[in-house]
Amino acid sequence: MKPKILIVDDLVENLISLEAVLEDFDSDIFRAYSGEEALKLSLKEEFALVILDVQMPGMNGYETLEMMRQRKKTRYLPVIFVSAIHQSDLHIIKGIETGAVDFIPKPIIPDILKGKVQVFLDLYLQRAKLDYLLGEMEKANLNLKIAKDKAEEATRTKSMFLANMSHEIRTPLNGVLGVSKLLQKTDLNDDQKELLNIVTNSGENLMLIINDILDFSKIESGQIQLEMIDFNLKELVENVFQLMKFKAIEKGIQFKYAIGDDVPERLCGDPLRINQILMNLVNNAIKFTHQGKVEICIELVDWHESMARILFRVIDTGIGISEEGKLLLFKEFSQSETSITRKYGGTGLGLAISQNLVCLMNGEINVNSELGQGAEFWFRLPLKKAACPGLELERQDVQHQADFRILLAEDNAINQRVCELSLKQLGYKCDIANNGQEAVDMHQQLPYDLILMDMQMPVLNGIQATKAIRKMEREALVKHPVYITAVTANSLVEEKKDCMLAGMNNFLSKPFSEKELLLVLQEVSRTKTTKNQTEHECL
Repeated sequence: MKPKILIVDDLVENLISLEAVLEDFDSDIFRAYSGEEALKLSLKEEFALVILDVQMPGMNGYETLEMMRQRKKTRYLPVIFVSAIHQSDLHIIKGIETGAVDFIPKPIIPDILKGKVQVFLDLYLQRAKLDYLLGEMEKANLNLKIAKDKAEEATRTKSMFLANMSHEIRTPLNGVLGVSKLLQKTDLNDDQKELLNIVTNSGENLMLIINDILDFSKIESGQIQLEMIDFNLKELVENVFQLMKFKAIEKGIQFKYAIGDDVPERLCGDPLRINQILMNLVNNAIKFTHQGKVEICIELVDWHESMARILFRVIDTGIGISEEGKLLLFKEFSQSETSITRKYGGTGLGLAISQNLVCLMNGEINVNSELGQGAEFWFRLPLKKAACPGLELERQDVQHQADFRILLAEDNAINQRVCELSLKQLGYKCDIANNGQEAVDMHQQLPYDLILMDMQMPVLNGIQATKAIRKMEREALVKHPVYITAVTANSLVEEKKDCMLAGMNNFLSKPFSEKELLLVLQEVSRTKTTKNQTEHECL
């Protein structure tokens, strides 16, 4: 669009003269024969510049400009005064004070006027370009905001979908694994044991796949939160060894671990995630090794102030990896060779998840291998020195007490029976509430020491029931609130956070192990012992 220039003069010959000077500019020229007409045109059109005569009948140039400056649209419109009569310094100063950008006496020297007009036209075009760019930027920002909102909504929808799918899959799987583990403790013949082992292994493999998918989704959406707690490194490695040694025994391969003498026993970091990485690497090593051995080696790289760099190596004598295969190793949903998926199965997520977790912990991970010559997967992690390196966690057996009362709030009949039998094998009984409201009412009638609270229940869900119980306890000034543990098929970070904010004490993901249940019972037992000691001291 061409810039527009308004020329204002009561004499036609002066307007024609100005038009002749301005004809070289690529602009549209508008005429006004009075101040009133100039004001009307300035409100109607968008001008780049006004050339305004001072001496006019009716409203003179000064009065016209004063009116322009009072209006929002023309407040900053550049105006050049021209005059044949008013040429003294006093008149020029008055023109500038009124708001003019310049004052040119008549007769006008064309080159001077052209030079000044060129400056203001250039400024106008630059401002128009800037306004256009700002408009485009606003559009881009709006589009980005729309895209961001869509992405966040997609992430929320995805999280909800994964949470629901996790719950729906884990709930029946909890029943399958719970019953199979209970049956393993009964008298069975060899054929029955073999069939039961197939069921258990299949269920555990399915659980690994579910966990991989959920972990990958959490990493992808930035929901992984690392812990910084003290842990015993030897116990962590021993735990991995004990969990995986049976798979090695089944395949007839050697499996061992070695920890360097200079490796600190207690460190500070995220033991759960380190355990997960080791489990992934060891599981792969055993899977792809048909003869020979698998070994875990832990070494100290160096100390830097209070930080130790620890090298974890998992070495196997398995099928090895080609150079081409190494390029695909840490990519999600892929495996090193196209035939691997068909022969060995798996989601192809384990190594991708491990790499992401190592990176989150500011570490490094890689592999040394040749096809047919085995593999050595390694990762290095910077871990802080434990606050109390000589302190070991006490291991306490659960104190079986006759008055230890447990309430299971669970609406699924299969899960009710599995949990009830699991507690029975540990020497405990439990009452059952079929929904959250029943749990609240039963606890109000006769308080419990422990409530195992399912999250998704009719009438009141686990969060609502917990809030109701905590409210009752506050109103009744209860000194020792009931220990509430969430028992849920969801394992997302948000749900754990919601549980703790609602007033729960612990969190169990279905299917939970006997060890995890024992840890909860130990904690409740310690709490109850402390409560009894306090009451005894008060007496």
